[in-house]
Amino acid sequence: MHEVKGNLRMGNNISSYVVIPARYASTRLPQKMLLNETGKPLIQYAYEAAVKAQLPIGVTVATDHADIYDAVQGFGGQVVMTGTDAKSGTDRVAEVAATRSDVEIFVNVQGDEPEMSPAAIDQVIQLLADHPDVPMATLCTPLRSREQLEHPACVKVVRNNNLRALYFSRSVIPHPRLWTDDMLAAEPALFYLHLGLYAYRRDFLLQMVSLPQSPLELTESLEQLRVLAHGYPILCGTTEHCSVGIDTPEDYAAFVGREKYRTT
Repeated sequence: MHEVKGNLRMGNNISSYVVIPARYASTRLPQKMLLNETGKPLIQYAYEAAVKAQLPIGVTVATDHADIYDAVQGFGGQVVMTGTDAKSGTDRVAEVAATRSDVEIFVNVQGDEPEMSPAAIDQVIQLLADHPDVPMATLCTPLRSREQLEHPACVKVVRNNNLRALYFSRSVIPHPRLWTDDMLAAEPALFYLHLGLYAYRRDFLLQMVSLPQSPLELTESLEQLRVLAHGYPILCGTTEHCSVGIDTPEDYAAFVGREKYRTT
């Protein structure tokens, strides 16, 4: 089991733990967690980033399949089997949280984001530590590409002045009535790309997975909209680091190319 130095910056006894949900089935990219054209399975990259974070006391992969379990053990990682009927990655994180009453903050790191920054993991934990009134936190980054802005796979977020999320959408938000290209270069940024990284207080996480889905969540297929629909705030911090999720064969091919460039 990988245990790392935790809570060095927080000056209190808040404990945090990273869970990387890893589902075997994937419609657009079958068995993507096990793809290994770089010499490492995809899941290993997210794991290695997480163990480099300074604040969590530990990291584990939560999976529903023996092949992923064996792959994680193969590179020396901590892994647990979760139920095959889990509806989402959040449900897998909650399964782990239910067994760890000693941990206050759980972080959901996506297994298909191999370029996740360890500093981003620490940042989202620190957000909850600094704002005890907020049950959940996430991150976003300025969005400067019109192609990304208009792509439904890129989730956008708008926030209020206190950095609480107002809405997440696959559509363009805010939606300009009259478009000008200089909107993409605005300072502060006008558009923000949401990153698939979440921190939850344990009690809230266990409650969240039992909340009924909202029409907004079902329409956009965005689980975080369930939280907003039920009236809970989500604190959304800003980072300049933008990790890229792997959803298609083209995404993975691009990642392999970047990885080969970095190692040559």
